[in-house]
Amino acid sequence: MTETILVAIITAVAAVIPSIISIVTNNKVIETKIEELTREVREHNNFAKRVPVLEERIKYLEKSIGNKNNGNN
Repeated sequence: MTETILVAIITAVAAVIPSIISIVTNNKVIETKIEELTREVREHNNFAKRVPVLEERIKYLEKSIGNKNNGNN
C-alpha cells in the first residue's frame, strides 16, 4: 500500500512541476508583451499630443502663404 501512495505522489509531482514551469514561462511572456504594449501606447500618446500642435502650425502657415499670394495679385 505504501508503494501505491509513493507512486501516486511521484506521479502528482511529475504532473505539477511541468505545469508550474509552464505558468512561470507564460507569465514572463505576458509581462514582456504588456511592457511592449505600454511602450507603444506611450509613443502613440506622444504623437496624439503633438498632432494638434502641428495642425495649428499648418493652418497658420497656410494663412500666411494665402495672405502673401493675395497681396501679390
